[in-house]
Parts: sequence; C-alpha cells; structure tokens
Amino acid sequence: MQIIKPPIPAPYSILCVVGARPNFMKMAPIMAAFAALGPELDVSLVHTGQHYDVAMNHQYFEALGIPQPDINLEVGSGSHTEQTANVMLRFESVLNAKDPSAVLVVGDVNSTLACALVAVKKEVPVIHVEAGLRSFDRAMPEEINRVLTDQISELLFITERSGRENLLREGIAEYRIRFVGNVMIDTLHHNLAKAVPVSQILQDAGREEFLDGHDGYAILTAHRPSNVDDPETLRSLLETILKISARLPVIFPVHPRTRDMIQKFGFSKMLDVPTVLQLPPMGYLEMLGLMKDARVVLTDSGGIQEETTALGVPCITLRNNTERPITVDEGTNTIAGLDSAKILTIFDEIMLTGGKTGRIPELWDGHASTRIAAEILSWIKNGFQSN
Repeated sequence: MQIIKPPIPAPYSILCVVGARPNFMKMAPIMAAFAALGPELDVSLVHTGQHYDVAMNHQYFEALGIPQPDINLEVGSGSHTEQTANVMLRFESVLNAKDPSAVLVVGDVNSTLACALVAVKKEVPVIHVEAGLRSFDRAMPEEINRVLTDQISELLFITERSGRENLLREGIAEYRIRFVGNVMIDTLHHNLAKAVPVSQILQDAGREEFLDGHDGYAILTAHRPSNVDDPETLRSLLETILKISARLPVIFPVHPRTRDMIQKFGFSKMLDVPTVLQLPPMGYLEMLGLMKDARVVLTDSGGIQEETTALGVPCITLRNNTERPITVDEGTNTIAGLDSAKILTIFDEIMLTGGKTGRIPELWDGHASTRIAAEILSWIKNGFQSN
C-alpha cells in the first residue's frame, strides 16, 4: 500500500546515513546533488561509526568532499547482531530529535538495515539507493541486509535493470522503483582527474623500483570472511597470487581483517617475495589511481567490480557469484570463484588477449545522483506519491 501524506512545507528534512567506507563513495555525489537544489532540502548526515578507523574515515571524507557528519553514533565493531542492535538504539534518539521527512540509506552494510528498520517503525519513509542487487546467496550478510532493506523502503533507486526484475519478483510495487544509474560511477567520474598515480604511491611506500622491468601490474583486494577466515581457503588464494606474481607484479592493499588473518594463520612469510607489494589500506584517490592503470584486478569487492567496468580494466572476481551481474554481462568482470586453476586460466587469457573490453552500462554516465535528488524532491512535494 502506498504511503500518502498531506503536503508539508519546505524545507524538507532528509536524514542521510553512512556507516562504512563503501557508503561514503555512494553518498558523496548525492550530498552534492542535494546541495545544488538549494534551500528546499534540509539535509543532515549521520555517520554510524560502523567503520571506526578515524584516519581512514577522515581520508575518505576529505578526498571525496563530503561534509563532516552532523552526528556520529560511534558504534564501532562487534558481531553483526551487536553492531546492528547498537546502531538501532543510538539512531532512534537521533530520529526522534530530528523528526525528518525521510531517511536515506545506501548500499547493504549493517547500518543500512539498522537505520531503515528504526525509520520504518517510526513511520518515516525510507529511501534506498542501490536497491535490487542480488547475489542469491543468503550466506552473505550483505544479501540479508539488501533484501530486508528493500522490503521496508518506500522509494528504491536501482543501478541496473536486473534490479527491477529482482524487486518485482519479491513483491515490491512498480511505483516504488526508479532506474537512475550508479552513484559510484558519479564519484569515479568526479575524481578520476585527481587519482593518485601509481608512481606516487610506490614512492610514498619507498618502493619506486617495484615495477622496474615489468610491463604493468595486477591488483589484489580480499576481505570477505568466506575468503580470508578459513586457513586453507586463504592459503590457496595466496598460493595462486604467488603464481600470478611470477608473471605480473601484484600490488596488494591489505584489508585490516585480511592482515589479521594472515598473521593469525602464520602466512606472513608467504608473501615476502619481491613481486608482491603489500600496502596498508588505500584511500579512495589512491585506489582509483591503482585501478585505472592496472592490467588486471583480482577482488572480492562488489564496488570494485563496478569501478573496473567503468574504467575498462579486466576484473577477476574471487567469489562464486555477484550481485552486480551487469559487470559480467556488459562489463569487464569474470567470475572465478576460488578455484586456483580457473583463476589462472582467466588470468592467462587476460595476459594473452587483454581481457574483456566490455562497455559502459546504461545510465552509468556520472549523473545518477542528480536524477536521484530531483526524484526525491518531486516525490516529497507530491505528498510522497509517485508521479
């Protein structure tokens, strides 16, 4: 049933929520698009603190030009249950104090679902950006967050047309769905000229010579529990990367979780070879600079699958599925899973042919956030009804 409310006077209050670094990249262009609409929208930013690395948070906010959060819930780490519950408890008081016209959440992290649940219980309409993505793997915590957030959202913005099919199949009414494109690509377009070159990254790491005598490099990112929490799985992945590094140097920005597991399982010396460069987690502009000039990216990150497609860089996804099928169907992404032979076969093909060229998906044009902001303003002015 469609929510219908009496018209409310401007300015219209929107509470925007971020919780983890992938959210920052999605929220940055949306905040800018809201600001461009002028005083009709009163926008506040809440950071739940789900990712609590102060230096990295500051690095992302500063690099992406996001205004500092109006409120930081400082939730920090914990199990999925603890984190979700703590976000809900702390967000409720914020919602009561702010009394917004709507709550906007992005992505699929625990904070996304937690704040959406609080809002809908308070009868505040929820807007979900990046809705409808499905891996069809309920073992992924993010999949649970996606499905449940979509069910309780009143306005759902999708990045690819498959999202509409997924939502309709799950009983979401057509009038709630908007196909607007991908805000991650807005951020990429806006920042590409500012990307930090790989030469600068190597210089800062004191490894200017790392690529001497080599024709390019690969990038590895891995952080998902299914890839790094089991010692045999992680060992196999690292052994595969060593085989790749014998042909193409590998730059490996190491996620804190992955670093801890490598140390825990005693694998640190495995990567102590001259053709693998371990780096600390990268800021957005540094990671963008690494990706745009890479010959291949190996990753278990959903966002990187999208970014490599937009950049035209071959991507090998170290998972058995993806919630972003357009990156495979139209982009540069190939699903490899964790089978070493399959990963190496795909890598060999990329080295031989240059990999999939792909094409830029529909509406990945750098203007998704402008469409989102205009739709939201029209929707609120129309009494939270679709035109």
